[in-house]
Amino acid sequence: MPSEGNRATRRQKGTAVASTVTSSRPGYGQLLRTRGAWTFLLPGFAARQPFAMLTISIVLLMQHTTGSYGAAGAVAAATGVSMALFAPYSGRLADRYGQRAVLIPGVLVHTLSVLSLTALALSHAPLWALFAAAVPTGASVPQIGPMVRARWGVTLQDSPLMTTAAAFESVTDELTFVFGPLLATALCTAVDPAAGLLTEASLTLLGGLLFAAQKSTQPTVAAVDGHTRVEHSSALRVPGVRVLIVTFLGIGSVFGGMQVSLAAFSDSIGEPGLNGVLYGVFAAGNMLSGLVCGAVAWKVAPQRRLVLGYGALALTASGLWAAHSVFVLAGLGLLVGMCIAPALITGYTLVENLVPRGARTEAFTWLTGAVALGQAAAVTIAGQLEDRLWAGAGFLVPMGGTLLALATLLALRSQLAGRPRSRTVARGIGHRVPVAVD
Repeated sequence: MPSEGNRATRRQKGTAVASTVTSSRPGYGQLLRTRGAWTFLLPGFAARQPFAMLTISIVLLMQHTTGSYGAAGAVAAATGVSMALFAPYSGRLADRYGQRAVLIPGVLVHTLSVLSLTALALSHAPLWALFAAAVPTGASVPQIGPMVRARWGVTLQDSPLMTTAAAFESVTDELTFVFGPLLATALCTAVDPAAGLLTEASLTLLGGLLFAAQKSTQPTVAAVDGHTRVEHSSALRVPGVRVLIVTFLGIGSVFGGMQVSLAAFSDSIGEPGLNGVLYGVFAAGNMLSGLVCGAVAWKVAPQRRLVLGYGALALTASGLWAAHSVFVLAGLGLLVGMCIAPALITGYTLVENLVPRGARTEAFTWLTGAVALGQAAAVTIAGQLEDRLWAGAGFLVPMGGTLLALATLLALRSQLAGRPRSRTVARGIGHRVPVAVD
């Protein structure tokens, strides 16, 4: 049973956080001045960086040892699907037993799995053995991003800075996926084909353990007493979460379809080097709109913002297949990227209203896993379309994925209404700390 001292400590933390939200226009400066934020932001960034290195490191090593991009892509896809399927269970365990209890054994298993996969590849093991090692490698990927988002939720609670925090995390993710693949490629090509995976394993172990050591900011695991009822039901039981999963699958289809189709388009015009430039423009649009989205004091309800933003995403993605010049494709790619970040940010923000605190890490992992699963499916389908139809046919995948997701969102948008909140007592300015009412 929680002691009165522990309750008083939590109230003091809430008041301290409230003191950082003294303006009607929350911004990144206020967010980064939140007490205790840097204790999990820096190790969190270091610990999530390896995730962006994993796929490309597997592809480059497997292609070197097997001589086949098809086999390399299949092993990498198996890792991504495994991660998408197992991530929500990792999040559920973190909600129930605490992030530290899940993260420490998780990073150990992941490190051993990556080392095993590397050793098998270097020993030219059969393909079935590589698939067998790829499954635990993906299943044990530490879910650092969702854990950081859950810590923001505890630190900020119902502060107006929650949208800013969601935007900050979206931009951080995008930065990770810009620098991670570049680092992995440089290591695999300039040092050794296995250097990317070995570095990924090392960073995961060191960064994950350092992040787990930050115990003061991790969400507490509430105990059942006479005043509190703790819910351990799955976040998937919340109807709004299921709607968000579909929308995030559509976003994943954009990422996967763009990766394959931009490469195929660049090859078709005899300029394979343009692939990196075009994808960089797409990523730049995502980062730019994410920064702007977090700096705006929104007055429009998040449900409405998601519908409008996702409609813009589906509209811009629907024009990609018709682009036949580099400049038109770059412009459309920039617009598509600018539409992704607001949808992602709003979706993560809605979790705070839809899901009880004790299931939020799981909810975040469902959304992250949905993006990964949509991306894995899109890579496979877009590759088949590029091989069987025309150069650029893979762009039909982002169009189809976002249109289907938009139709689902429009039909079920009423399920995104926030859950009823318990009575609260105001603490500080612009901040409300939940207080149990007996």
